Amino acid sequence: MDQSQLHVKLRHLPAVHKVLSATSYLEEQYPFALRSEVAAQTIAEIREQLVNGCMDEVPTIERLIDMVQTRLQEIQQMHYRPVINATGVILHTNLGRAPLAHDAVRAIVDTAGGYSNLEYRLEEGRRGSRYEHVEQLLCKLTGAEAAFVVNNNAAAVFLVLREMATDREVIISRGQIVEIGGSFRISEVMRESGGKLVEVGTTNKTHLYDYERAITPETALLLRVHTSNFRIIGFTEEPELSELVSLSKEKHIPLYEDLGSGCLIDLAPFGVSSEPTVAESIRAGVDIVSFSGDKLLGGAQAGIVVGKAEYIKRLKRNQLTRALRVDKLTLAALEATLKLYLTPEQAVDKIPTLWLMKRPVADIQGIAMQLQERFLESGMNERLDIQVVPIQSQIGGGSLPGEELPSYGLQLESRSISLTDFEYELRNLPLPIIARFHKDALIFDLRTVFPEQIDAFVKGCEDVYGKLCTFNYVDR
Repeated sequence: MDQSQLHVKLRHLPAVHKVLSATSYLEEQYPFALRSEVAAQTIAEIREQLVNGCMDEVPTIERLIDMVQTRLQEIQQMHYRPVINATGVILHTNLGRAPLAHDAVRAIVDTAGGYSNLEYRLEEGRRGSRYEHVEQLLCKLTGAEAAFVVNNNAAAVFLVLREMATDREVIISRGQIVEIGGSFRISEVMRESGGKLVEVGTTNKTHLYDYERAITPETALLLRVHTSNFRIIGFTEEPELSELVSLSKEKHIPLYEDLGSGCLIDLAPFGVSSEPTVAESIRAGVDIVSFSGDKLLGGAQAGIVVGKAEYIKRLKRNQLTRALRVDKLTLAALEATLKLYLTPEQAVDKIPTLWLMKRPVADIQGIAMQLQERFLESGMNERLDIQVVPIQSQIGGGSLPGEELPSYGLQLESRSISLTDFEYELRNLPLPIIARFHKDALIFDLRTVFPEQIDAFVKGCEDVYGKLCTFNYVDR
């Protein structure tokens, strides 16, 4: 673009006062100063894009008004807000992991709206412990002697190692030295806790005798970490849990197991291969078990520790528990979620994580076909090819690596519209829709779209389609 052409385009940019006049209908929602600032900023950015050759045409006044209004809405709306998860990843870390059961949400609302008996024993009229509300439930569901809750499982691991193994040795298989989300590593957590890491075996094979040979008078713990976020397959071997329990008892060294995902029921009926449950580890004789509250358990973020009373008592007395303690809202949600597990059938129906996992694939296919028909009726197939396709959903959240669940979704391919822009606009709706790309197609996996979200999902897609057809979009 030569300078004369650029000059003409810049002259066609509307002045700020014209945009303000055109957006006067927004004056009750947004003060004049804010509208003026946003309009000036938007025009300045368009000018810069034209000068740098990043934009070919001056947006119409209608498009510019839409851009200003969108930015005003973004300023006003809450940063943390609900989204429609159409990625097919059930425990999507970036989207908040486990959705809470309605019972848990009600418990949070009831607790948050006023005072509660957080640390008060109503029957005795005196101070109590904030943990006793959930400790009995955890013991009942897992068979443990005692239980304790901190703010996440990384904190639980840190606390256990800090209390049980400061300046002493902790033996762990090399194949279990994992890195979890955010680059937090078991080895680094152990170093910060004051424990001394003793690696045994190799990445793919560790034998019981490797543990036996490593034990010294300085050994404080045997540590077993469930590799919930990866799998080593092929030529592998590791001791059975029962063997480690026997060695622990023989040497009088506590066995600590970090289960990570925190599975409380058998997931085999959902088509998921064997995932150890907390109760199985307790029955096997493990002294201390820790796990997450917001993964396979399906509750709020928390780190849960269960096990022998003598060890849990020590953890409760550690001064770090003050820094790692959970608030009343987390405890309310956790208690409500755990109560559902007292009747496993009820838990599967009411805890979203479990319900999404067991959702029949035939039902998902039926919903996909209904949505395809609705999109065809709205005319979206004029610029998009819309197909129902079989796909694979994931558990996600660092849980059950390699495990996939059969699903169905809608596949959008472009005829004359930018899928990049389509996906961008979906993410920027008042109720954002998060999808995923596969090659040159945009995929909506309907396993993770709740039935009550279907109408909002359809409206959002139709609104974006109409918007893109109205404005002259430049590909991002």
